[in-house]
Order: sequence, then structure tokens, then C-alpha cells
Amino acid sequence: MMKIHQEYEVQQFNRLYKELDDIYHEIALAIGVSDSAFEVLYVVCILGDGCLQKDICREAYVSKQTVNSSVRSLERNGFLYLEKSGRDKHICLTEKGRQFVEQKIRPVVDMENGAFLEMEPEERAEFIRLSQKYVDLFGKKEKELLEVLT
Repeated sequence: MMKIHQEYEVQQFNRLYKELDDIYHEIALAIGVSDSAFEVLYVVCILGDGCLQKDICREAYVSKQTVNSSVRSLERNGFLYLEKSGRDKHICLTEKGRQFVEQKIRPVVDMENGAFLEMEPEERAEFIRLSQKYVDLFGKKEKELLEVLT
């Protein structure tokens, strides 16, 4: 009986994670961009002009190939341009991109902050602590599993 309850709890957590992911997907659809383009513009909104593709990969946990493809598409559509500096290419918003981010992406960031701030400070700290603990434990279990499977 205990194992069934634990599996149910994990299923609940996974459902919540997927529900949150679906909310972001619906937002991306509503504003007329792909999920990956939303991720790129979101991170540029947070980090500011001049961030690198590797910054987006790190912040959004999106593959380099996905980010590169989205950046190229956003560049073709006039939302951003790449500015070369040595070996790095900095991602910069065009005027069109800046307006889009302020009108469509910034409200999402504000919505997230508003929802998060509705929790008590202790709840926010506990939420972050427990989420990090779960990710760390899950990552450890993944490594153990991969050693067995490979």
C-alpha cells in the first residue's frame, strides 16, 4: 500500500510539472511564437540584450541545437540580431523584438512574480529548497540508473 501511495505522489508531482509546462505552451501559442522562441525571448528579457546562446541553454535548459534554430528563426523574423564580439555572438533585440518582449514576454514574467509573491516568504524558501532537493536526488538516481543501463 505504501508503494502505491508513493507512486501516486510522484504522479501528482509529474502532472503538476506538465500542467505548468502546458501553461507556458498555451502562452506561447497565444502570443504567436513557438515554445523554443518563447524560451529564447524570455531569457533575453530576463538577462538583457547581449546574452549568449549558451546563457539561454543554461537558463532555459534547452539544447544548443534548439536555441540555435530558434535564434535563426527569430533573426529571420526581425526580432533579434547577432552581434559578433571575438568568438562570441551576442543576442540583441531589434526594435521590433524589444516591443514584442515588453508587450508579450514581460507580462508573463510579472505574472510569475505575482503568483510567487502570493506565497509567504517561508513557503517560497521551502518550495525552492524542496524543489532543489528533489532535482538533486533525481539527478543522482539518474546517474545510478545510467551506470546500470550502459
